[in-house]
Amino acid sequence: MNFTWLLTIASVLLTSLVGFVGALTLSLNQATLKRAVFYLVSFSTGALFGDAFIHLLPEAVEAHGFTPFISLSLISGILTFFILEKIICWRHCHIPTSSDHPHPFAWMNLIGDAFHNAIDGMVIAGSYLASPALGITTTIAVLLHEIPQEIGDFGVLVHGGFDRLKALMLNFLAQLAALIGAVLVLGLSIRIEVLTQFLLPFTAGGFIYIAGSDLIPELKRETGLKNSLLQLFSLSLGLLLMLLLLGLE
Repeated sequence: MNFTWLLTIASVLLTSLVGFVGALTLSLNQATLKRAVFYLVSFSTGALFGDAFIHLLPEAVEAHGFTPFISLSLISGILTFFILEKIICWRHCHIPTSSDHPHPFAWMNLIGDAFHNAIDGMVIAGSYLASPALGITTTIAVLLHEIPQEIGDFGVLVHGGFDRLKALMLNFLAQLAALIGAVLVLGLSIRIEVLTQFLLPFTAGGFIYIAGSDLIPELKRETGLKNSLLQLFSLSLGLLLMLLLLGLE
């Protein structure tokens, strides 16, 4: 197993451990949790935009030129994450929630999250195939996005009827789907050189969609001047982190 495989598997396992972040919410009161997520969402928005526009797209364009293939790959990333969200929100149930009857939306959330995580594993692997530095920045961006998302997913599973321990374990198992995506990409890369040419802009498209479609609307809910400025500051810190990480390259 070469160095790229080791780095990729280690990074994917690290991001998978985020599935247990929901446990931290058990010791936090609602006000503290809300403030923490408020800053995390803002920070991860900046990190996702930064990784897409500062690392992934420039790397793809420098290696292959700004071709229609790059543009189509970016658009496919946007559409793929749009479809995943449609799958997650696909079904609703009117039977009262209980531990014996978790709502279908909870299971659909798990399935959608597993697909999402598999793609995360694919994009981390694709980034490491391009360069170790790009793999590290993409792993950081995925981690920062996953923390507030996994807190939300944990809440969805509990609301859907699972007890807290089962929700944590199922969330972690869904996270491990990233390993499948990563191994698939690493295995295919031996024979398909065009894979990284596709995956870098694809990843950028997914990050742009998540930041622009999911996170920015959440930030817009806050209209107070003080909190809006704090959001902008946190978002800018996320961008700054990605800018500073250019030193790795």
